[in-house]
Amino acid sequence: MSTRDEFFIRKTIELAMKSRECGNEPFGAILVKDDKIVMSGENKINTFCDPTHHAEIGLIRKFCVENNIFDLKDYTLYTSCEPCVMCSGAMVWANLGKLVYSVSHDQLAEIAGSNIMISCEEVFEKSPNKPKIVERLLNDEGLKVFKGYKF
Repeated sequence: MSTRDEFFIRKTIELAMKSRECGNEPFGAILVKDDKIVMSGENKINTFCDPTHHAEIGLIRKFCVENNIFDLKDYTLYTSCEPCVMCSGAMVWANLGKLVYSVSHDQLAEIAGSNIMISCEEVFEKSPNKPKIVERLLNDEGLKVFKGYKF
């Protein structure tokens, strides 16, 4: 863990709160290369009436299209919460180099109730691309985003 990782994960927590304030689910993500934020994303499932517009997959789609690339091996994706199976799959297909998250899937399940119970580690383990993972960074701060939130 580095202070840079903490700086970037705090940004995702801020985005998650912004997403919540805009009527979406409280999740945020940023994509970083060479210590620079190259794209940020928020959950916009209600804004766009799109159940697949999670922060991570929305960010990956937009960045890859706008930059005409789909190989993110030199990038780190920071996210306020461990990515779901859909977003983890997108990270595999985009060849993501590193993932850093705050709130774990198990913690989210305790807050929101169960869902598809497959961790990102399980997805990566069975995939050709295995991003490096840093788990539960600034976990207490990340959990605050969900205080009083109703799924």
